[in-house]
Amino acid sequence: MSGPLTGFKVIELAGIGPGPMCAMLLADLGAEVIRVDRLEPADLGLDRGRQFNVLNRGRRSIAVDLKSSEGIETVLRLTDQADALIEGFRPGVTERLGLGPDVCFARNPKLVYGRMTGWGQEGPMAHAAGHDINYIALTGALGAIGTTDGPPVPPLNLVGDFGGGALYLAFGVCAALLEAQRSGEGQVVDAAMVDGAASLMAAVYGLYAAGSWTLERGDNLLDTGAHFYGTYECADGQWVSIGSIEKRFHDILLDKLGLTENDIPDRMDRTRWVEHKKNLTELFLSKTRDEWCEIMEGSDVCFAPVLSMAEAPDHPHMAARKTFIELEGVMQPAPAPRFSRTPGEVHFTVPSPGQHTDEILLAWGWTAAEVKELHAAGAIS
Repeated sequence: MSGPLTGFKVIELAGIGPGPMCAMLLADLGAEVIRVDRLEPADLGLDRGRQFNVLNRGRRSIAVDLKSSEGIETVLRLTDQADALIEGFRPGVTERLGLGPDVCFARNPKLVYGRMTGWGQEGPMAHAAGHDINYIALTGALGAIGTTDGPPVPPLNLVGDFGGGALYLAFGVCAALLEAQRSGEGQVVDAAMVDGAASLMAAVYGLYAAGSWTLERGDNLLDTGAHFYGTYECADGQWVSIGSIEKRFHDILLDKLGLTENDIPDRMDRTRWVEHKKNLTELFLSKTRDEWCEIMEGSDVCFAPVLSMAEAPDHPHMAARKTFIELEGVMQPAPAPRFSRTPGEVHFTVPSPGQHTDEILLAWGWTAAEVKELHAAGAIS
């Protein structure tokens, strides 16, 4: 194993979305993550092979019957030896299973107990079902994303599930692990996607409070309102992105476009942004994306072509940094961030549920006879 989290042991109660991504991040950085799968994994209606579940990479899997006392005791014995546990059930579910924080802390006081939910552990909506789009809707994030006169546009599930969820849970677990090393005591990390998504909106809320951000979509500096921050279609139907916010970058943009300050005298005059966008739209339609790349890429225009997922891994910059890797024929992002002395890596390919059950139990202290008994009882598979 390699990575800055080498030596830490994490138990993951299998779920979907942000929980598995958090576990992937921890595993990519060296933590030994044991994924506790159900005996019969839930059917999500996704017809794909094991190797395509990229979020499940980097750890081993044990299949346990969480409805049996033997299965629950098996998970608790794993947790006794772990530094952290992460779960993504609705509030109260692990308590009903007999795997709640109080039970775990009584056996392992130093355990960090990470909880991933959409609405949080308490509040009027805590027990309601929801998905990313609902969580970011409630925080003001979704309402701020979109174009003028258009509907709110969900940015995939990046802001709620993965940004506000998985990343904040991973950050919280790591912070709690640091604190536990000093205090000797564990604690619960309540990572709610509504909290994380709201936190991601901190700068925008500051701009709104200062009167520098309106509630109209497509009317602001960073939401396609400004002519110098957005995407433009090219002659070949492809697109490029421009982010020339600062004057010195805007001056370079004008030069690359064959314009002068007389053409756009005051870039921050909001009353003329629509006019300037129309003019730039016509200019960018005069050349192909590759032609604009020849003119602008690598300069301080703040420019990049808008690439598809099929194109991105082959871009020279992405390829040079090895930002993407291929595992079992599946192109996927490499571990991030990077460390100079303890680099992360993908230590295991995506497991089948229960693939390592016996291997894990024997390595974590069970005897062969005990493993056989658990199989006989139907507690593991």
